[in-house]
Amino acid sequence: MRKTKKSIYLATLMLGAALLLGGCGGSLAANDSTPTPSKETATKQAKPDDQPVSKPPAKQVIAIPSDPASLAVLVNKQRALPSGYKPADLVQPDVPFSSWGKDEKKLMRKEAAQALEQLFAAAKKQGIELVAVSGYRSYERQQATYESALRRKGKESTAKYNAVPGHSEHQTGLAMDVSARSVGLRLVESFAATAEGRWLADHAHEFGFIIRYAKGKEDVTGYGYEPWHIRYVGKEIAQEIKSRGIVLEEYYSVSPK
Repeated sequence: MRKTKKSIYLATLMLGAALLLGGCGGSLAANDSTPTPSKETATKQAKPDDQPVSKPPAKQVIAIPSDPASLAVLVNKQRALPSGYKPADLVQPDVPFSSWGKDEKKLMRKEAAQALEQLFAAAKKQGIELVAVSGYRSYERQQATYESALRRKGKESTAKYNAVPGHSEHQTGLAMDVSARSVGLRLVESFAATAEGRWLADHAHEFGFIIRYAKGKEDVTGYGYEPWHIRYVGKEIAQEIKSRGIVLEEYYSVSPK
């Protein structure tokens, strides 16, 4: 009897220990309310590619001025001036010209004329002598110039350097063709290689002018390279165009056609 009681007592202790161990294991599983992530989920959460990526701001498109009198107006083969347009503030800048006497081609818009005087004065201080050749042209004069070019050079060559009437920057009063005695006061591409041409290309933007028809941009502007043709747009725009190496069409994000 004593042996049987001892056996029962040992069996009871072993059963209680087993229940206690089983209960601890079960209570941990039951009380853990956080789900264990699967291997796929853990991998996905760890991937940096799944983090939200901030998008760069949209490129700002600058509106093309609708006012033909704007100093930043865009005139090219696709964009014409209104019929009969003539600037109201044309004056003759006090600079050397290649011709004598009065002539409308010596005129420019007042602000552009003042800027041209400053440009020529700065060049002279550095030993550079620039000469103005042709500024404002009325619609009628541009028509005569265009028709003369057609007769002399043919359609293809004319389209490369001469604007159709109404599409000429000269009619805005903001453009001036510039030359030098080193090239016989002619409007030729070799002007770019002269001391005068290099100085103009390097410093025109400081006075609000751009080389309107730049080299390598013929497909954008629609015209051949003209190192002599400067266009007033104001210092802010001119400096941006110069620093970015672009032309006026690209400044306005206009695609060539």
